[in-house]
This record gives sequence, C-alpha cells and structure tokens, in this order.
Amino acid sequence: MNPWFIAGAVTIATFMEVLDTSIANVALRYIAGGLSAAESDSEWIITSYLAANASVLLLSGWLSSYFGRRNYYLASLAIFTAASAACGFARSLPELIVFRILQGLGGGGLQPVTQAVLVDTFPPEKQGAAQAFFGISALVAPVLGPTLGGYIADNYSWEWIFFINIPPGLLALAVNYALLHDPDYLKDQRATIRSKPLRFDFIGLGLIVLSMAFMEIVLSKGQEWDWFGDPFGRVQFLTIGFGVGIVALILWELRHPSPVLDLRPFADRNFAASGLIAYVAFAITYAAMVLLPGMLQTLFGYNAVWSGLVMSPAGLFSIPTMAIVGYLIGKKLDARWVIIFGAVLMWLGASWYSRMNLGVSPEQLVWPRVVQQVGTASLFAPLSVAAFVYLPKELRGPAAGIFAALRNEGGSAGTTLGKTMVARRLPVHTDRLVETLNPFNTPFNEAMQGLRSFFYQQTGDPVGSQVMALDAIDQLRQQQAAAMAYLDAFWLFGILALTLIPLTLLMRRSVAEEGMHIGGE
Repeated sequence: MNPWFIAGAVTIATFMEVLDTSIANVALRYIAGGLSAAESDSEWIITSYLAANASVLLLSGWLSSYFGRRNYYLASLAIFTAASAACGFARSLPELIVFRILQGLGGGGLQPVTQAVLVDTFPPEKQGAAQAFFGISALVAPVLGPTLGGYIADNYSWEWIFFINIPPGLLALAVNYALLHDPDYLKDQRATIRSKPLRFDFIGLGLIVLSMAFMEIVLSKGQEWDWFGDPFGRVQFLTIGFGVGIVALILWELRHPSPVLDLRPFADRNFAASGLIAYVAFAITYAAMVLLPGMLQTLFGYNAVWSGLVMSPAGLFSIPTMAIVGYLIGKKLDARWVIIFGAVLMWLGASWYSRMNLGVSPEQLVWPRVVQQVGTASLFAPLSVAAFVYLPKELRGPAAGIFAALRNEGGSAGTTLGKTMVARRLPVHTDRLVETLNPFNTPFNEAMQGLRSFFYQQTGDPVGSQVMALDAIDQLRQQQAAAMAYLDAFWLFGILALTLIPLTLLMRRSVAEEGMHIGGE
C-alpha cells in the first residue's frame, strides 16, 4: 500500500488532538459562564487535560508494546472521540474536568503512535517528507486553534468546540481500522512480553502520574499563586514533590526489570539533544501563540477572530516550508544545518517583535510571526529525523512517546514563562514610566494642558477636566508599560532561540540515506 495513505489516516486524529490543546483556551470565559463557574476555576479545564495527556505520552511506549500498537491507537482514538462528545454534553465544571481527563488520556496516545508509524512505514530517505507531513498537525493545528475557538465561541455555543472532534474522529477510526497493521517486529515483541508473567510497574506509573500532575498544576497556577511567594506553600510543596518524583522515577525505572517508562533512548546523544531542542523550540512557539493574541486583544483592541487572522498566515507558510525541508532532507542534507537555520529564523521573528510599538499596522504584525513560524517549521522534520536516526527499532515506541511529551511540556512551560514574564515586567515598566511624569517635564505639562482644555470644552468643569486629564495620562502609561512587558517577553524568547544552535552542534551527523537502516543496524 502507498505509505501516504497510512500517513494521512494516522494524521487526521493527531491533527484534531493537537488542535484540542489550544482551541479551548480562548473560550474559557464562555465555558465558565455557560457552566456558572468562576473564570479562574475554568483554567482546570486546560490543566486537567494537559496533566492526563502528559502522563499517557510517557506510558505510550509500554502500552503499545503490551497491547499492540494498532490496538492501542484505535482504543486511544475511540476514547478521545467519545470523551469529546461527553465534554460537549457536560453541564457542570466538575463533569467537564472529568471528561477532559478522559479526553487527555485518549489523546495522549495519538501523537507518539503516529510518529512511530511514520518511522516504520517510510524508508529512511523519505523520513524527512514523512515527518514534515506529521509536522502539519503539530504546528498548523495550534495556530488554527485560537482562531477556530474564537470564531465558534463568538458565533455558536462553546459545546461545539468539542463536538467538532466527533466527525473526523469517527472517520479516522474507520479508516485506521481498515489500514493500520503492526509490523512483524512489534508482533514478535508483543509475543515475547506476553509470554512472561506480567510484572506491571505500578510504582513507576504512580510516580509518572504524580510528577506530571504536580508539574502541570505549578505551570497553570504558579503566577496566580505568586510562585515561591505563595503564602500557603502550595507552589513550594508541588515543586518539591515534582523534583522528588522525577528523581525517584528515574532511579526506579533504571532498576526495574520491566519499566513502564523506558529511558534507554536517552543513552543516544542525538535523541537526548533533539529532545532538549524540541522542548525549547516548542516553548518558544507556544509562548508566541499565547503572547501575540493577548497583546492584540488587550493593547490593539482586536477581537478573537481578528487576532486569529493575524496569526493564520504563519500556518499557511508552514505547509510549503515543511514540504521543502522534507525534500531537502531526502536529498541527504545533514539535518543539523537545517535545525540551525530554523533556530536563526525563530530568533529573527522574536527579535522583530521586540522592536515594535503600538503604532504598527496588522500587516506589520503578520510578517514577524511568519518568519518565526517558518523557523519552527524548518526545524521540525530534521529534528525528528535526527532524534530517531541512530535508535534501534525496538526503542522507537518509547522514544516517540518521550519525544512527544517533551514537545508538549515545552509548550506548557513556554506558555507559563511568557505569561509570567509579562506579569512581572508590567509593574517594573509602570514604575519607570512614572518617574518623568512631574511638573518639571515640559512634554508632560503640554500634554496635560491640551487634555485639560479638551475635557473642559466637553464638561465645563475645571476640576473634573483635571482629573480626566490625569486619568487619560495614566491609561497611556499603563498601555505603554504593558506593551514594553510584552516586548521584553519576545526578546527573552529570541535569546532562547539562539541557545538551540550550540545544542544542535552536540549531535552527530544526521543524514538518513537510501539503503540505511534507521537505528544503525
């Protein structure tokens, strides 16, 4: 069978699952209002999904090996589709959170299985094109998510954010049931595992779930709880619990005869470096996806649809970029140089934003985003090739789960870092801007005189016009301070993009040549 049929079949559901990580973000206030819940509590809708998703991503390697990759994928797809329907029918916030956990458990198995299927289905010289095709779901879906979510929330009811998963979910379930089959080595691996007494690693499972839950809660609620200044000690407790849990998990899994999380892929230098690069790159990408709409809606007065339209062209440019990169990788180009090229573009896009002001037009906001997203699209496929090129095939399943988890958790960390950066820099700039607002500042006096005259003509009240003039100056100060805080965040992520270059140089030469067996066999 043509491998592109299989690639299309497994990517349908992955696209929907990745879309679901971002589509609900812009609709939280609509969901909270519809369920009569506090808007701050609605953030658990996102946190619960991400925690469940991250836990299953790390378990997907063992689940695929024990139940069979095809069976695990179909079960994950069925759970994700059914849970999406249940989310739409939820009538209270606790109900929705429970169904979102189920949705995350189902969706967590889709990304790693899709990537593992592509690695097994395509020959080495076509891995670049295959991973570029997969990149469409991983990069374009998060760009479209806020736009689609905003449009649905503004024009329909919030339930349709979840109901739209049902038709493609059912279609993917039917197509993959007919097309997807496990290769012989996976069948042999499954038979070997099942021939031995099951010694399930319950302790490893518990450590994964607790660690991921602690981390997602800290990332979601850290800024609201004032991070390590939390007077109730929640952030401190959760952070210590996460650190202890991760260390205990590593030590336990390295010694367990049948670990639920196989850590052997990290012994490969390429995989370890690629995983760290993916974490940082997706932190930058997801941070931009959150910061830019926030800046457009709070400072420029755009609604959710218009802010989405500013971001959407970047997704359109990503598709031909990944096709070109996939072609170049197929022509034996070393993946490392393409990754460096992508990192430079990500730095240029973020730096471009950091030099902007509030007088820019929508067109001027589009192009830095295009440059940054083209950079992310440029490094996605070569990064996937470099990560798997030296791994033996029996480690592809665990490696795909770990790699997907690093991408997702990098996105969560980047989102949190961006929001925290803006929140922390805002009071700094607010205080700095007030330093020159005094009677000895000539531009300030001229502005005040003009505003007083304007408001006096409107009201005829000399005292009221003075108060309104001061209020107008203060609003401008707050607006400028917020803009400077956002620009600081973009500057920081530009610097982070440059750190990808030395990380890339740590990898070995990464060329998937014709006739070469991925895994170095």
